[in-house]
Amino acid sequence: MVPLTSLWVPILVSAVFVFLASFVFHMVLTYHRGDYGKVPSEDQVMDALRKFAIPPGDYFLPNAGSPAAMKTPEYKKKVEAGPLVVMTVMGRDGYAMGKRLLLWFLYSVAVSIIAGYVAGRALGPQAGYRTVFRFVGTVAFACYAVGLWQNSIWYARKWSTTMKSTFDGLVYAMLTAGTFGWLWPR
Repeated sequence: MVPLTSLWVPILVSAVFVFLASFVFHMVLTYHRGDYGKVPSEDQVMDALRKFAIPPGDYFLPNAGSPAAMKTPEYKKKVEAGPLVVMTVMGRDGYAMGKRLLLWFLYSVAVSIIAGYVAGRALGPQAGYRTVFRFVGTVAFACYAVGLWQNSIWYARKWSTTMKSTFDGLVYAMLTAGTFGWLWPR
């Protein structure tokens, strides 16, 4: 068993590597640029929504409010008429990148702590690189990628977007696993 306190160096270094890889994926490579489409008549849609002053939050349209209400003819008519919408409304600071980048880095640290904890409980200080890589990589992949799939299952997020993010998660997991394998206490 390896205590978590012995793993702070691989935890922090792997989080930095993931942060840098994320920068490359989103700012240098172009494959995420098509993840969100442009709404037809964007200006008119924004003007129409603006007058309602919808507070930041997650919304589903139409929203029945209860399972019983979903059975009513009025609700069924709304569903048939469409559109069905899952939307997140952000506040005016929605693009405050400093806050988002800090939260992303802290999330990466949290994933490394979880992966390090699992590997530290299962493995000893003399564990080999490949064994550490396997344990840490599996946990990190589950954290970075597998949890995204439910958004495509339940909220109709494009599977292509989810699969691109799954690929990102695989790379993040491999970077995390490789860092732990390299810096594992001996």
